Amino acid sequence: MGFISGRALHYVFKIPDRKETMRFYREVLGMKVLRHEEFSEGCEATCNGPYKGRWSKTMVGYGPEDSHFVVELTYNYGIHSYDRGNDFIGMTVKSKEALERAKKQKWPVQAGNILEAPGGYSFTIIDEPQPTDKDPVQKVTVASSNLDNSIKYWNGVLGLTIFEQTKDTVLVGFNKDEAKLELKDIGQPVVRKQAFGRIAFSCPFEQQEQVDKVIKENNQTIVTPLISLDTPGKATVRVIILADPDGLEICFVDDENYRQLSQPDPDSERVLNTQIRKDTS
Repeated sequence: MGFISGRALHYVFKIPDRKETMRFYREVLGMKVLRHEEFSEGCEATCNGPYKGRWSKTMVGYGPEDSHFVVELTYNYGIHSYDRGNDFIGMTVKSKEALERAKKQKWPVQAGNILEAPGGYSFTIIDEPQPTDKDPVQKVTVASSNLDNSIKYWNGVLGLTIFEQTKDTVLVGFNKDEAKLELKDIGQPVVRKQAFGRIAFSCPFEQQEQVDKVIKENNQTIVTPLISLDTPGKATVRVIILADPDGLEICFVDDENYRQLSQPDPDSERVLNTQIRKDTS
């Protein structure tokens, strides 16, 4: 058992086409808009990447963030393509209903029941009924250039539990009943380009300084030191951004304030649809 009382929260994608992306998540995957926020300038913790202009954040998922692993879609106005590296491999979702919706929407279903979101992000769909009593999202799979190094970091330094391990993969997480992170050895360097993502976890406010201390003691990378981030009209959260040996960015937010920030906003769907209609960038 590690020193962090962590909880898996979400994975962050930069999206090139907001309208078509939202069609995929809502009408194909069947996720709901949980909250939507518009920002006039770039994020201090580079949540939207190294862009300084106007951007938006849309959280989508199968249920509230208190109990579900969700997706954070960041859209930079005027940026309509991102070079993809080999860092993100895919997200796995249990939902035969998504496959049925894909066929109805004429969205291509690739071999292995893979659906590709705009931007090239892959979702592997398990052809079983979508669970209603727990989160359909099973895991996020990212690339590792050296599985031993990844295990030393995620299990040895951060203290995540190893749930499964094969010759070239390891499945880690904080809790048995939530989405996991899978690291897959690709036998070559991990290349992160413009589309690079970020995974987020929460931990108690008081544990964030311990995270900071342990990372420094182990000579690992801190991308953004402890910083408080404001969201207009909502709770302020404290975050620290790390990077694993292959550069995967990891955000630890304080759980107490994030639970306030992440409450579903029923007006978000209307605001998002309005912004999509108005967008001429």
